[in-house]
Amino acid sequence: MKQLAEVLQSGNISEFVSSEYTVYPKSIAKAGGTTIAIVKTAEGKKLFAVGDDDLYDALVGEPAQGGEGKLCALSHANRLTINNFFPYTAPRAFGTKVATMGLGDRLGIASPGHIETIQGKDIRPVLAQQSIRELALTGRTYEDVLDAAAYAVLQEGYTDGYGADGDHLKKIEDIEYALRLGFTMLTLDCSENIDNSIAGASDEELAAKYEALPASLREQYESRYLGEAAAVPGATLAFTKESLVKDVLIYHEAINFMEEIYNRYIATLDREVDFEISIDETETPTSPEAHYLVANELRHRGVSIFSMAPRFCGEFQKGIDYIGDIAQFERELASHAAIAVHFGYKLSIHSGSDKFSVFPLIGQYTKGLFHLKTAGTNWLEAVRVVASENPSLYRRMHQYALDHFEEATAYYHVTTDLSAIAPLESVTDEQLPAYMNENNARQLLHITYGLLLQAKNEDGSLTFADEFFQTLYDREDVFVEGLKRHIGKHLELLGK
Repeated sequence: MKQLAEVLQSGNISEFVSSEYTVYPKSIAKAGGTTIAIVKTAEGKKLFAVGDDDLYDALVGEPAQGGEGKLCALSHANRLTINNFFPYTAPRAFGTKVATMGLGDRLGIASPGHIETIQGKDIRPVLAQQSIRELALTGRTYEDVLDAAAYAVLQEGYTDGYGADGDHLKKIEDIEYALRLGFTMLTLDCSENIDNSIAGASDEELAAKYEALPASLREQYESRYLGEAAAVPGATLAFTKESLVKDVLIYHEAINFMEEIYNRYIATLDREVDFEISIDETETPTSPEAHYLVANELRHRGVSIFSMAPRFCGEFQKGIDYIGDIAQFERELASHAAIAVHFGYKLSIHSGSDKFSVFPLIGQYTKGLFHLKTAGTNWLEAVRVVASENPSLYRRMHQYALDHFEEATAYYHVTTDLSAIAPLESVTDEQLPAYMNENNARQLLHITYGLLLQAKNEDGSLTFADEFFQTLYDREDVFVEGLKRHIGKHLELLGK
C-alpha cells in the first residue's frame, strides 16, 4: 500500500499496479493535505486516505500495509466526514428548472452505472430514492441509502449534483426521519387521505356525503370551478357539478393533508427541499379537472410544490411497458402537462421505468421538463447479470420466485401470467438472460425482490443474497454496462 500512497500523492495513478487493490481513478480527490480514493479489495470496497490534516484525522480506519496511509470502511460516519470536506457528495434540491430522474437503487450498488449513464445529459439524478416499504423489503435504512449514493458519487467523481427522495412517505415519523437525515426531496403519499370509495358510490350516497360538508366549503368549490371556465393554455377542462362533487369528495381531505405537511415541515425548513405530491394511488385515473382542482387549491393555500404525480389513464405496472390506449393517454397528458406549466411545477411520472411506448410523448408535452421515477428496473438488470454470469444461482432464484409469487402480490398490482413463462427446464443457461425480455418473467422477478434478498436457510444464513451480491461485485463492469444500455434507452426516448 505504500506504493499506492506514493502514487496518489504524486497523481501518477497509472503507475500503480497491485494484485490486491484496484483504484477507481475518478474517485481520487484532495482536500488540504489529504488525498483519498476508493479502492476495490477482496473484502469489498474501501476508502484509502493519505495525508496529515483534519480530513485524515477525521476518517475512521486502520493503518494500511506498509505503514503509510489509512484504509477505511465505507461507513456512515466516514460518509458524513466526506460530505463535510467534499460538498458535491451530499444531496441537493434541484427545483423546477431542470428535468430529474429518480433512480431508486434498491441494492445500493447501481448508482455508479446510473451516474455514468446520466452524466453530461440535460437531466439530474435522484440517486437515493426509496420508500419505507422498499426499506422493509430489502432490510436497509435511509442511512444506508444515503451512504451508498454518496460513495457512488465519490467513486465516479460526479460533481453535477444528485438528489435524495423520501419516496411515498405518509407517516409523520417517516417524514421526520427522512428530513432529519438531510433528504432533499419528499414525495408525500396522500393515498390514505384520498377517498377511493367515491368511485363506486351511488348518486344518492354522493349527494348525502356532499351535503354533509359545510355549506361555506361547498360554495367555495362551486364558485371557483362552476363559474368562469378555467383558462389553462393547452389544457381541455370542462367542470360539471357531477364531476366536481366527486373530485371534492375524493381529494378534499388529501388537500388538507398536503397543506398540513407543507406548513409543518417544508415551509419551516432552513434549506431547500423538493416537495412532490403523489395522488396516483387512487382507484380511478386522475382527470385533468381533478388535477387542476388540487393544484389550484394548493395555490390558494400558499403551498408551493416541486412536482405532482397524477394517476394517468391506462396502467403503469412495474417493469413493463405502458398498457392502455395511447391516443387517450396523449390527449390527457397534454392537459396534465399544461396544468403543471400553468402552476409552475413539474409533472411527475411514477412507476415510470420501461414505459418506452409513451416516453417520446412525455418528453414532447412536458417540453423536456419532468420528473420520472424508476426503481425495480435496476434490480432486473442486476438479475440479468446473475442469469448471464451465475446461471445456477439464477435458476434457484427463479424457482423460489415462482414458489412465493402469490406472497409478493400483496405489495404490488400486476397482471402476470405465470403459465406464459417458459419452464426453467426447457431453457439453456445461455438463454436465461432472455427471461428479462419477457413481461411475465420480468414481473415475476420484479415483485419478489424483497423475498429473494431476505430469504434465509434453516441455519440463519442468507439463501441467495450473499452469492447474489458477490456475483455483481465480481462482474461490476457487466452491471454498469447493462444499466447504461437500459437506462440510456429511457433517456434517449425521453429526448435526453
